[in-house]
Amino acid sequence: VQLQASGGGLVQAGGSLRLSCAASGRTAYAMGWFRQAPGKEREFATAISWIGSNTYYADSVKGRFTISRDNAKNTVYLQMNSLKPEDTAVYYCAAVPASSSSRLYVRDSEYRYWGQGTLVTVSS
Repeated sequence: VQLQASGGGLVQAGGSLRLSCAASGRTAYAMGWFRQAPGKEREFATAISWIGSNTYYADSVKGRFTISRDNAKNTVYLQMNSLKPEDTAVYYCAAVPASSSSRLYVRDSEYRYWGQGTLVTVSS
């Protein structure tokens, strides 16, 4: 499986961006977004189950970010609103074969496939 993340860029604080992650193949995958800020370890942001019925968010992004997916397009989206300078990071999408249609995964060690990352920079 190959994952292609896109949509990053430079935005002012309070602005919005939408990231996309296109996956090759048509296997059932649970998906997640992680991020790594400069000088920090990679951290979990959000995850979604295979059929999209379950989502989960880190406290740091809850209420501002929304994960969604379009399985017909093999694409997962991350809508980011009310962006803050502390959201500046490289954002990575990740996929893992879903053991069930409703399960999601929050640990990076659980994910099997990773995209190349897309840089989001939020200026103050």
